Amino acid sequence: MRKAKPKKRILLPDPKFGDVLVTRFVNNLMLDGKKSIAYSIFYDAMEILGEKMKDADKAPLDIWKKALENITPQVEVKSRRVGGATFQVPTEVRPERKVSIAMRNLILYSKKRAGRSMAEKMAAEIQAAYNEEGAAFKRKEEMHRMADANKAFAHFRFWNTAYSSTFLCVIQVP
Repeated sequence: MRKAKPKKRILLPDPKFGDVLVTRFVNNLMLDGKKSIAYSIFYDAMEILGEKMKDADKAPLDIWKKALENITPQVEVKSRRVGGATFQVPTEVRPERKVSIAMRNLILYSKKRAGRSMAEKMAAEIQAAYNEEGAAFKRKEEMHRMADANKAFAHFRFWNTAYSSTFLCVIQVP
């Protein structure tokens, strides 16, 4: 990078649960700067989830966290061009990115669900992810399957395509 790395912004915990992870999720959920609407969608989804899963003996927030954990990928594939061929190289995911991908997938597949309101759709997707099913969980499984199928190319992860380290120096002795 040419410029200095930007400073990490410190997020404030959300007003209801006092959790920074919730704030991060709401920031991902937010559209056009409408944070209060995003908060209301999330809190309504938590209420719906609490009603649906009374028999789980867990707080809705704990269910949500477990659902996020269930859809968090450990590995992903990245395209790497070596010679003329493009390989899908499996790489480990950084911890920050893991959470980001999980949140993004949960929101994306909540939007794609059929239902009346976004809160209902989100509650349904969270419940499905908690039970290790649903579209977001399938996406994680698909990522892991692709990485497993391409593990033969894992050695390309550290390989330098510029060949800068492979030049040989030939010394002639007079």
